[in-house]
Amino acid sequence: MAARIIDGKAVAAAVRERVAGEVAELGERGIVPGLATVLVGDDPASAVYVRMKREDCAQVGIESFHHAPGGDIAQEDLAALISELNADPRVHGILLQLPLPGQLDQDTLIPLIDRVKDVDGLTPANAGLLAQGRPEALVPCTPAGVMELLDHAGVELSGARVAVLGRSILVGKPVAALLLAADATVTHCHSRTRDLAAVCRESDVVVAAVGRPGTVTADMVREGAVVIDVGTNRTDAGLVGDVDYEPVAERASAITPVPGGVGPMTRAMLLVNTVRAARLQHGA
Repeated sequence: MAARIIDGKAVAAAVRERVAGEVAELGERGIVPGLATVLVGDDPASAVYVRMKREDCAQVGIESFHHAPGGDIAQEDLAALISELNADPRVHGILLQLPLPGQLDQDTLIPLIDRVKDVDGLTPANAGLLAQGRPEALVPCTPAGVMELLDHAGVELSGARVAVLGRSILVGKPVAALLLAADATVTHCHSRTRDLAAVCRESDVVVAAVGRPGTVTADMVREGAVVIDVGTNRTDAGLVGDVDYEPVAERASAITPVPGGVGPMTRAMLLVNTVRAARLQHGA
């Protein structure tokens, strides 16, 4: 039996509708959530991503404040802009679009973002809170989206065996922390994991986030497992994930497609984080 497709577009639409309701409720209390986007330079892909995020904000009633300093901006000038946004009461979330031009050190700049405005969840402060299981942590958008998809699919995580493939600070590490907080039994895998196929075959859920096409094959997935494909890889055949989709879909009970799975959720959860940041800052 072919797997049930977990439709990220449909779930993201439901999340946006929910956020729009929250924004309206906050508006009645005189609070208008605001997101500042900072796009450094003229990378075409980054420009498209930021434009779509601003359109998402407009759709749900979040105010957006866009800043587009030139690609030759100095480190200290970008740091000063972040400081200004931290101090601006209209701005509840700050999105510093990555990657940055080569002369800028993102590892120095990201920690400058106020923790309660860190809607990407990338500051060391939020990463630490997440690692400790603290509820006030702002969580990176893609891992938050993965959890939303699992909840929508009705996956019982308590006690479930989950294999997480990938250990990046953007996805692998935070999604493993979120799964642990949901009482899953997590095996965190990476490029040095021995007998990766055996680990995956023993798992009820496989989350693939390694950035390499065809990493998860059908022989690695047990019958009836749930497969979440976070990978986004551009190939000659088009956009593909980390999972060998068609054969794996024949064995899994549910699976996310690429495109149309986790991707739409990343944008939707940015809206969730912005509203959450506004609530944190206003004690709402």
